[in-house]
Amino acid sequence: MSIVEQAVVTQWAPDGLWEIAAPLIPPAPRRRQGGGRRRGDDRAILAAILYMTEAGCSWPALPVVMFGVSRTTTHRRFTEWTAAGLWTRLHYFATSPPSGPPAAGLPAWRHRCRPGAGGPSAAGRRRRRRLRPAARPVAAG
Repeated sequence: MSIVEQAVVTQWAPDGLWEIAAPLIPPAPRRRQGGGRRRGDDRAILAAILYMTEAGCSWPALPVVMFGVSRTTTHRRFTEWTAAGLWTRLHYFATSPPSGPPAAGLPAWRHRCRPGAGGPSAAGRRRRRRLRPAARPVAAG
């Protein structure tokens, strides 16, 4: 991993968050036939997933050069981790740190874990839609 990639990964998955997430990430599945390619860096993949959630981009728009992991690998790992329940456990441990001083990097991420931090609820979106003025037809002429 290059110095630039390492800096971006550290920015999106700070040390404090990584200390919490690393033990929660499920171990790599054993391949019966053995061999295969070396597994991608879990921290870089976590950073890429967090970038996608913050930027709101789609899988094809993920900038591979920034994180040094492919889109396919990132999507596959996201699917594996979702099935393993990583996001629920990470949310629990990131918002409820053990007693003692908070780990470095947590305050920046805690506000994104609160209920409603992702934006208005569905009811709020419906209410806003009703309040918008109706479009008026343009007079021809």
